[in-house]
Amino acid sequence: MSDLTGKVVLVTGASRGIGAAAARAFADAGAIVGLIARSKDEIATLAGELGADRALAITCDITRFWEVSAAVDAMIQSFGRLDVLVNNAGVIEPISPLDETDPEAWGQLIDINLKGAFHGIRAAAPVMKRQGAGTIITISSGAASRPIEGWSAYCASKAGAKMLTEAADLELRGQGLRVMGLSPGTVATDMQKVIKSSDVDNRVRQLEWDDHIPPEWPARALVWMAGPAGDDLCGQEVSLRDEDVRRAVGLVD
Repeated sequence: MSDLTGKVVLVTGASRGIGAAAARAFADAGAIVGLIARSKDEIATLAGELGADRALAITCDITRFWEVSAAVDAMIQSFGRLDVLVNNAGVIEPISPLDETDPEAWGQLIDINLKGAFHGIRAAAPVMKRQGAGTIITISSGAASRPIEGWSAYCASKAGAKMLTEAADLELRGQGLRVMGLSPGTVATDMQKVIKSSDVDNRVRQLEWDDHIPPEWPARALVWMAGPAGDDLCGQEVSLRDEDVRRAVGLVD
């Protein structure tokens, strides 16, 4: 695992799943970690687990830019810099046929999955530009390039996030920033339980729990990407389904 001693990392959606696993992995690699989520108690508990001098819990609704900007400011005030942003926060619902989906719920998912990622980049990029360096990683999905029944909102949001990563890389690479995406595949988190209990059948709903990778795998991949390996990954969507990537991360022999 990369040595990130002294680096300052901000993880959105850090209360559970990939986000919580990522926070632990970054802390294990020596980083100081900021935890963003709407779930105050969960991130406070995780921050206590990681240590008061190594973690900061920030209650934040990523659909509101001013809250995300305030979270970044809190990291700067507390630790003096921001080296890595992980845009992880995301939801899967509504899961329903496109012509039956509630428009408000559809738009709320876009606000979280796509606008939330933009808000993170918009808030962090000026800070990183002033530093002359920084890494931004957004969690993507195979749904960014392949439609799935009942997932019109999720697929559209991830396709948008993929293009957002590419646009940010185009604009910011020359200013010292590394911007990339991680597509982890299906992960054993609460999101899979929501998918399994939905009324819309598709290829992901048909998977069994043991078919999914543990959240610690993408967490380790994020730490790997935030290290020297990220120099060669700018603008790319790294797929954790790729055996060569898993080998490079150290997940398989």
